Amino acid sequence: MRRLFLPLIAAIACLLAVQPATAQSWPTRPIRLVVVFPPGGSSDIVARVLADALTARLNQRVVVDNRPGAGGTLGAAHVVQQPADGYTLMLSNTAPITSSPPIYPNVGYDPVSGFSHIAYLGATPLVVVANRNVVPATDLRGLIDWARAQRTPPGFGSSGAGSVAHIAGTLFERQTGVPLTHVPYRGSAPMQADLLGGNIPIAFDTLPQNVDHIREGRLRAFAVTARAREPMAPEVPTVAEAGLPGLLVENWLGLSGPAGLPAPIVARLHEETLAAMATPEMRRRLDEHGIRHRAMSQPEFAAFVAQDVQEIGGLVRSLGISAQ
Repeated sequence: MRRLFLPLIAAIACLLAVQPATAQSWPTRPIRLVVVFPPGGSSDIVARVLADALTARLNQRVVVDNRPGAGGTLGAAHVVQQPADGYTLMLSNTAPITSSPPIYPNVGYDPVSGFSHIAYLGATPLVVVANRNVVPATDLRGLIDWARAQRTPPGFGSSGAGSVAHIAGTLFERQTGVPLTHVPYRGSAPMQADLLGGNIPIAFDTLPQNVDHIREGRLRAFAVTARAREPMAPEVPTVAEAGLPGLLVENWLGLSGPAGLPAPIVARLHEETLAAMATPEMRRRLDEHGIRHRAMSQPEFAAFVAQDVQEIGGLVRSLGISAQ
């Protein structure tokens, strides 16, 4: 009997010995960082800055892989199906984790247990903007009055059904009593092209994507969905200053991977990400794009995600937001 158990014990010992070695030697090949929106949006911009920083710190290339669609759920579903080996990660954010799952049937993943949530990167507010050649209003009250006076509900653009911009637009309708028509896009960049072209009059979008157009006079900004004015656009009032104090929404960004990532890889990724975020160059780039960072431990980030899923998911359901 003892002879029968000796090979089994040896096999278990080898397995236990191999696991730490594998974690310690990671990474030995390039890493994919999946972005669930098209190139050009805030998630894509932050992902590329982070990818460059992690490439230097991990001594392995980190490659951005854009997989947009269905409010970010297509890319997220792809990530959870990948091996939990640290070679496929995701630039997680509000859409695929908290706001889209309640409105898309059968997304194929649990936003909490389906991922290893590794590190919090920061958050950016939205801005209420309009094509100034289409909308004559000069402040938020004027925008509300203009929208109310239209024969048919004006269209508002968002980066996708279930996105944080979709939530902001729906909250705007609820709080003002002004009906709008949601026009979802497959990301911020194509939506902005139609906004600038006058195909849609209004949009709710992340502030950094619109700053240049606001400064150059192509778009008019009415308010930022934050408690304080943003340094990159100090002339734009907050929603409270503009008369809609309840319109406080933001798009948070994080680093996540498939569920079951080995603890040593999670710990290393968290450590390297926070170290990258603390460098002057990374802070400068984040400031340029309006990303407000605050340090969280990995367990704190996981708890933050779980709470956000409960709160924002409940809000989405209460507002009756759908993918249509």
